[in-house]
Amino acid sequence: MPSADTRSAPLWAHVHALTVLGEAGSFTAAAQRLGLSKAAMSQRVAELERAAGVPLVLRTTRSVRLTEAGQQLADASRGAFAAIDQALAGAKDLAGAPRGLLRVTAPVALARQQLVPHLPAFLRQYPELRMELDLSDRLSALAREGFDLALRHTTTPPDTHVAWALCETVAVLVASPAYLAERGAPRKPADLAAHDCLHYPRPGDTPAWRFERLRGAEPVSVPVRGPLAANNSEALRDAAIGGLGLALLPDFSAQAALASGALVPVLPGWRPVGAYGSHLWAIRPHTAQVPRSVRVLVDWLREAFRPGFAPN
Repeated sequence: MPSADTRSAPLWAHVHALTVLGEAGSFTAAAQRLGLSKAAMSQRVAELERAAGVPLVLRTTRSVRLTEAGQQLADASRGAFAAIDQALAGAKDLAGAPRGLLRVTAPVALARQQLVPHLPAFLRQYPELRMELDLSDRLSALAREGFDLALRHTTTPPDTHVAWALCETVAVLVASPAYLAERGAPRKPADLAAHDCLHYPRPGDTPAWRFERLRGAEPVSVPVRGPLAANNSEALRDAAIGGLGLALLPDFSAQAALASGALVPVLPGWRPVGAYGSHLWAIRPHTAQVPRSVRVLVDWLREAFRPGFAPN
């Protein structure tokens, strides 16, 4: 007579599909992550429900979620599948050059200006690696959406993740020479009340910029207003180049325009604070083992973002 383990063995893939469905929230997204058709995904769940004898998934026209029994089964098995994934990744890492698919997410402006220029040389050095790059300003749930690594511009990375600091960043206040020639240059933060200020909107916040003369000094906060607000530093930069107003930008968005003279610094004696993060970070969900492909990409980015480094 076959043992219970032997009888349940054919259902292990079905249980894994259930855990992925619980994380993804839809049959379509779960099927894409597993490389299955939506019909095959649905069939696996149906077969697992017949074997369990209870409904495991609640299906509506608008959403999919696990039943109490389905959630219990997914929670109990998730750790085992994660351990298997890590063990398999460790075995693969021992076999030659880094290979496989790397899924990376990064903010649009940061990726376009700082990440993408370095990728050709990286992918040429590691020809067995492929990369899927998600350019989005939204904050992704890395584990649930299956990302291996995220680039973030922040001061404090989440303590639930592994984080590597890539480089420091600062905010800079800039304007075009034509705008300053027409409107004059502000001499102190309070002068910004008479200027058009292009700002990055923050939900629930009244637009204001903060400045300090020295690190640790009490900052000065000034309300700002202008003809344009945008949640993308490239858009603010280009509007400032066009003479629309003053813009407060992260240094990586402004550096090329500053170097060319299309933008010039404003209020050089004052340091903007609190507008953007203080560092660029590479982060990933915490796991016992970091895949080799992730390690080589992080090492590459640390070197690429080193001051004075220029992409090939």
